[in-house]
Amino acid sequence: MKKIAMIVWNEFRHDARVLKQAQTLQAAGYQVTVFALHTPGVTRQKETLNEGIQVIRVARRPFWRVRAAGPGHAVAPSATGNTLSPMRLIARLWTHVGLLVRMALHRAAVIHAHDVNTLPTAWLAARLSGAQLVYDAHEISTSREGYSRFRGCVARIEQTLMPRAQATLTTTTTRAKFFARAYGIVRPLVLQNRPRLTVCPPTQRIREELGLQQAWPIIVYQGGLQQGRGLERLLRVAANVQEAYFVLIGAGRLTLPLMALSRELGLSERVHFIPTVSLADLPSYTASADIGVQPIENTCLNHFSTDSNKLFEYVIAGLPVVATDFPEIRRVVKTHDLGLLANAGDDLQLRTALQSLVDSPTLRRKYARNASRARPHLNWEQQESQLVTLYQRLLAGKAQVYP
Repeated sequence: MKKIAMIVWNEFRHDARVLKQAQTLQAAGYQVTVFALHTPGVTRQKETLNEGIQVIRVARRPFWRVRAAGPGHAVAPSATGNTLSPMRLIARLWTHVGLLVRMALHRAAVIHAHDVNTLPTAWLAARLSGAQLVYDAHEISTSREGYSRFRGCVARIEQTLMPRAQATLTTTTTRAKFFARAYGIVRPLVLQNRPRLTVCPPTQRIREELGLQQAWPIIVYQGGLQQGRGLERLLRVAANVQEAYFVLIGAGRLTLPLMALSRELGLSERVHFIPTVSLADLPSYTASADIGVQPIENTCLNHFSTDSNKLFEYVIAGLPVVATDFPEIRRVVKTHDLGLLANAGDDLQLRTALQSLVDSPTLRRKYARNASRARPHLNWEQQESQLVTLYQRLLAGKAQVYP
């Protein structure tokens, strides 16, 4: 079995895209090992998943064993946001060196980097071990929410290293065109962030878990509670959408501010929060809602070019959707007639679209039927063979060809 080493800059607990790719390649006969970050007291340094995928995690900080043995307990990564402090830089360098050494010694045939913050380490490990390099650009990090301070550095990294990768992937056609033009490379293979095809009939999970008393429709948002997702605007719009519950599933920097805003707007009875749930449990939560919403804002090219996990998760669950009218989102929604679109930043259009679906069970049923018809086509299984083909060509010494 040829070895594949994947590297991620997270704990590899909720990364659906990386997990699906690892599962697909493991099932195709490769031995996949994911190198990730270790947080003492939260994750295990080594484990083997059910499919045989191995996970090796490297501590985020030097001397974590000493800290864990001292007064109190192991400390999670700092949330100060001072990402340029000397201590933070030293800790990051320590972690990258740990990942580099372990991947180089692993002697994989292919090293597969997920996102730009792993690309330099993956490239160097590939050079040291003689492996081929695959780069999956999940985002356009040169124009991404929260990355403005690092835009120049990111551009230099990708401009230097993307042409040196033997194969590249990304998530949407718009992003693939951007990378090809920006860095003069073959257009990356597009693998959308589609979930696996699951059959999860409608449930009452959200309603029962939250003790919702009214028979009102449930409007769900699931994903990171972060800037640029349109969530503050969604809550302000919610104040004017009658007879509906709003449920936000996920966590992030905006969790507490959004809770405070909900109280400030007097929405505590109609707006509810559920912390991040496991990937295995998420479909049953989604299927217990009535409408899926994606109010992302046009704050950067990365947002403008997205379609996102949640859109496809809503489709798999058979939900009608209300989403921002961006090109990739529009293509999916309009092609399959899945719901209603609203211009970015237009509160009136967003409120009108949501209220239309809340007020009309007939309209909800129409879009739900269309989502059920689209479900067999908009899932991971319909595209995973392209990843296997790419690897077969790569290991046979053939150049990447955009399908």
